[in-house]
Amino acid sequence: MTITEATRQQGAATFEPGRLFIGGEWREAADGARHDVVNPANGSVVTTVAWASDADVDDAVAAARAAFDGGAWSGLSGRERSRIMYRASQLIRDHAEQLALAESVDVGKPISFASMIDVTTAADQYEYMASLAQHLDGASRPTPLSTFAYTRREPIGVVAAITPFNFPLILSSTKIAPALAAGNTVVHKPSSDTPLSALLMADILAEAGVPAGVFNVVTGSGAVIGDRLLQHPDVDKVAFTGSTEIGRRAASLAGERLKPVTMELGGNGPNLLFADADLDQAIGTVISAFVFNTGQFCMAGPRLLVERPIYDTVLGILSQAVGGVPLGDPTNPDTVIGPMVSLKQLEKVESYVESAKAAGGTVVAGGERLDLDGGYYYKATVIAGLSNDAAAVQEEVFGPVLTVQPFDTEEEAIALANSTPYGLAAGVQTSDISRAHRVSAKLDAGIVWVNGWALLDPAVPFGGTKDSGFGRENGPEALASYTRTKSVIIALN
Repeated sequence: MTITEATRQQGAATFEPGRLFIGGEWREAADGARHDVVNPANGSVVTTVAWASDADVDDAVAAARAAFDGGAWSGLSGRERSRIMYRASQLIRDHAEQLALAESVDVGKPISFASMIDVTTAADQYEYMASLAQHLDGASRPTPLSTFAYTRREPIGVVAAITPFNFPLILSSTKIAPALAAGNTVVHKPSSDTPLSALLMADILAEAGVPAGVFNVVTGSGAVIGDRLLQHPDVDKVAFTGSTEIGRRAASLAGERLKPVTMELGGNGPNLLFADADLDQAIGTVISAFVFNTGQFCMAGPRLLVERPIYDTVLGILSQAVGGVPLGDPTNPDTVIGPMVSLKQLEKVESYVESAKAAGGTVVAGGERLDLDGGYYYKATVIAGLSNDAAAVQEEVFGPVLTVQPFDTEEEAIALANSTPYGLAAGVQTSDISRAHRVSAKLDAGIVWVNGWALLDPAVPFGGTKDSGFGRENGPEALASYTRTKSVIIALN
């Protein structure tokens, strides 16, 4: 799939119709079905993609199975796989403009962020996992027996990577890169709303030298082909990112066949702002934590907990500052907040704000749609005065909405922070280093940022607790989840 450069006028872009990538070849769906890809900035149809059926999934899994069993990838040394993955990371950088435009047009994310963050992060992930591919090793284990015992770390087999709409390129790379580094083969099912970068990556990985059948892409309905992948007898592991609701069902389906799974699910991150924090820095962090990617970020910070002595001051600053964050056309380099990914997501966010008003919340900023070019825009919104059991506080809104609550003591702040079903990310804004360590240790979250937010690197793992899932992505911890340990014991007598 390539971009037709001639149509790139006034921020527009046309993409060739997408097909399935199976066994190293591009092909239409078995039944010829296709699906529109819509630009959320204006509601226009960008292109169409093939809409796979169970038969197509079976073909993709068969291709991945044959490639794995035949050793086309798993039989290579870690160093050989590493070289190919390094080439892939460089090709991602070489095709940065195409990939960034695909993410912007597909998701509605600002083009500057897509370029600086999404594309760069994906390239870094392949580069980092390429380095680890060379160091997959076991260990000898001394025993009192007359034996030589050692362990081997081996690839699991065929991996189904099922990814969401909000960070298509990054969240596919967090799964595909470690899976490939460990020697597995992959069938990737991207979100039906945002499939474009997955198709571009198929070309990039093939150009890098990944053999046919090792990486396959099937685009289509999660309810159809997602379920087929979860239950397929030749899929050996499932790596899933999505909502908690769908994640529960996905884990249940995979569990029926005892497949190992990693689940990175919903979040509702608390951001604790103490009175001793550098307020100028903290306010910038607070705003970026809830508007980044238009709030469509499982590790967003949509719950702000403020120490009472500065509560009114913080609300006053937010009421003035939030409206000044540039909102609009995502292809404009100055845009910070783009549209929601779909009308459905826009309506969901709107319903949460309306329920917050009905529950007694006060809208300090925003609280309404922005009518612009027929796109799915919602203004950055700040809501105060809600009780802790309000839906907008307890549930994942997944939009540019911030709730603000006061606290009086450190203990109360921790209790409020841990009071939702989620445990993915959290933040602590303070100048007291002892408090930073103390509070971070007590927050029920897989990752905690101090005096910042969304500071992520491929070397640092992330993942959830409670309803935010289990397993870790990034870091050596991620690579471990794509291997299994075999023990070999050799009798010496």
